[in-house]
Amino acid sequence: MLAWKIGGDQGEGIDSTGDIVIHVANHLGYYVYGYKSFSSRIKGGHTNYKVRIANHPIHATTKRTDILIALNQETINLNHHELDGGIILADSAFSPYLPDDSKAFLVPLAMSQMAKDQGSLLMRNMIAVGASAALLGLPLDAFGQYIVKRFAKKGESIINANKRALSMGYEAIMAQLDQIPALPALGIPVPGDRIVLTGNDATALGALAAGCRIMCGYPITPATDIMEALAKYFPMVGGVVMQMEDELASITAAIGAGFAGARAMTATSGPGLSLMQEAIGLAAMTETPVVIVDTQRAGPSTGMPTKQEQSDLLALIYGGHGEAPRIVITPSSVEEAFEDAYEAFNLADHFQTPVIIATDLSLALWQQTVERQAVDGPHVPIDRGAIYSAQDLSTVANSFRRYAFTLDDISPRTLPGMSHGQYLATGVEHGQNGKVSEDPINRQHMMDKRLNKVLQIHQLRTPVRYDGPEDADVVLLAIGSTVGINKEAKEILAKSGVRAAVAWLRTLSPFPKDQCQRFFAKARHILVVEQNATGQVAHLLKGAGLFDGRYHSLLKYDGVPFLPEEVAQETQNLLAQLEVNH
Repeated sequence: MLAWKIGGDQGEGIDSTGDIVIHVANHLGYYVYGYKSFSSRIKGGHTNYKVRIANHPIHATTKRTDILIALNQETINLNHHELDGGIILADSAFSPYLPDDSKAFLVPLAMSQMAKDQGSLLMRNMIAVGASAALLGLPLDAFGQYIVKRFAKKGESIINANKRALSMGYEAIMAQLDQIPALPALGIPVPGDRIVLTGNDATALGALAAGCRIMCGYPITPATDIMEALAKYFPMVGGVVMQMEDELASITAAIGAGFAGARAMTATSGPGLSLMQEAIGLAAMTETPVVIVDTQRAGPSTGMPTKQEQSDLLALIYGGHGEAPRIVITPSSVEEAFEDAYEAFNLADHFQTPVIIATDLSLALWQQTVERQAVDGPHVPIDRGAIYSAQDLSTVANSFRRYAFTLDDISPRTLPGMSHGQYLATGVEHGQNGKVSEDPINRQHMMDKRLNKVLQIHQLRTPVRYDGPEDADVVLLAIGSTVGINKEAKEILAKSGVRAAVAWLRTLSPFPKDQCQRFFAKARHILVVEQNATGQVAHLLKGAGLFDGRYHSLLKYDGVPFLPEEVAQETQNLLAQLEVNH
């Protein structure tokens, strides 16, 4: 495994440079994981892009960096501590130097001057890519082929200029390679049918596969990519993306489309979710299917729009006035993001209720290797739930009751335009016929109906997943992108003799109490690893009566994702302290 990183000022093409490395490495048969650190502005301020490359699956970023491409001195000052014997390839134009405590090897290269010699400073990043290919031991031809494909629409002159820049960087490093410390070998690549996706990409593909054809949204970081992806896909299938004037319009338009029979969705982040809460209650009361994606970021208020956090959980489950049941599911990987996206539409139709997909910024934005078959849309089953047919309606004539009490608390619905159906829907409490009712007995029955029907979700969906021995020394429990970090922490702990397991919640509401009890029955300790300040997953466990003396919390809320090494170290510290106290 090697970790490559490039850093500079925002707006200098850092993202596009990292994308080249990650896609070429994936094409060659390596597994990749990309992590970006950037601020919420278009230009200026430090940004970096780190790519892990390995010949085995990887699930997170890591503390270690082997190669750092520095386009300014700030990049060296901020990132050199990650390199212990690694290589810093720096543009000689800014007279780079190593801090006194650095353990890296500095390789100055006249990237800016070489780019100017090619006629444009814009070629500097492509020279850096060529030099990186030499340091990584990757074939230059693969990068050349990618350039041809990427710049095909820009013409031969642009393609040839970029290929010359690649070759210049590559040859400049190869000429001095014997003077540069050797890095660990990447190993032999593993051929396979794999692609590179983000969680947002996978969510859009899952929605498309599920038959979603209306997306109503308002741009917000880090959810906007979902809207942009569907804007590209929907014209192929007759779908529509509507950019609304705000989040209130987005959710109410999606609810209206769902009421009319379409599969509709919206996607937002914390600030947008706050604005949507009253309308989510409307969908719960009218028993209208709608799918909402919340890509969590650091708050409150505007907070840190480009930083990682998992602090919307209680708002997702309990937000809004009154008691409005909704289903909240949470993917932990790109594959699960696809799975949850299409499953959300089935659940929304089946239970006639809002379904919220809780992702987080790291899962939403960071690219990683995915097996193509894991996002294979044509095989997705579609369940529209209990909808009366025209023949069924002809038998009930004028006695159809939209909100009829049933054994499973799910009332078959009709769609607008169906003869003998019903189109009345109100946010006011209503009787079985949909008309306003404040009768106390009816009110209690309707509340029970709405609350109880969603409890059946655990029969249709695996609410908890578990990897490791049942009697583990410690279970690392998490949600979202933190699960991949825990999986790598588990491997680190195994090397020190700790028998760890990893568990992750797939459904947050209704909370899977019974399944948690079963999975954790034999574990000695459970460490709840989450990215918020108040322990919101732990709060859910406590609410279910599960947080006994074996449970412990590990929290991080500085906007930076956990590192596997960090979780492993904190776990060892916890176990050592518990042993002393015991």
